[in-house]
Amino acid sequence: METTRHFVATVYVVSDGSVALHEHSKLDMWLPAGGHIDRDELPHEAALRETREELGLDVDLIAPQQDIESETVQSMPQPQHFLLEDINVNAEGDVGHQHIDFIFYGRAESRDITPGPGEQPAADWEWFSVDDLRDRSEELPADVVEVGQQAIESVRGA
Repeated sequence: METTRHFVATVYVVSDGSVALHEHSKLDMWLPAGGHIDRDELPHEAALRETREELGLDVDLIAPQQDIESETVQSMPQPQHFLLEDINVNAEGDVGHQHIDFIFYGRAESRDITPGPGEQPAADWEWFSVDDLRDRSEELPADVVEVGQQAIESVRGA
């Protein structure tokens, strides 16, 4: 079986010591904002677009950027994590679809979530503190708990 892979960008949006998560309607799990990278987009551009579409928020990415530049090269904001995620796994354990995920942290000035047309409603989103992530770890994916906590700490320290 051939595995299909797509590039995606995810943003753990942090505001006032909490991270925004929603119960994803298709995947039936709690996740941050994110989605597929369009053919003409760079990963950090997709991260900002997805955050704007899904949350209606503009964020400042907490993303290191090197100073390497030439006539043909420029540095880009770097993701905090770069993960390979199994999306479709059949009964035999074969993986049919994976995401290659550029994970960013973003700082939002507001918690006023106003999703764009066709996005999941604001009522599907919740703000999780570090304690909330820990207390609800049974219902959240382990990586979302871990990365969510790291995002909150990184934004707090930035």
